[in-house]
Amino acid sequence: MSQANELTLDQEFSLRLFADQVKQMSLEQAQEFLIEQHKLMMTQKTMYQNLLKHEWKLDLDVASL
Repeated sequence: MSQANELTLDQEFSLRLFADQVKQMSLEQAQEFLIEQHKLMMTQKTMYQNLLKHEWKLDLDVASL
């Protein structure tokens, strides 16, 4: 893996804490948590896409040009 794709030491620590928390969840809790995390990731992706469209001016109405 290239250095650009590696986690920082802080991120590694955070990941370890997260993994420890998830391991203590019941199956039902973990499934609900995973569904919520997936929803948040999709929301974040949409926000980034909209931000880039706006910054790159890809969201302009063709009629206004």
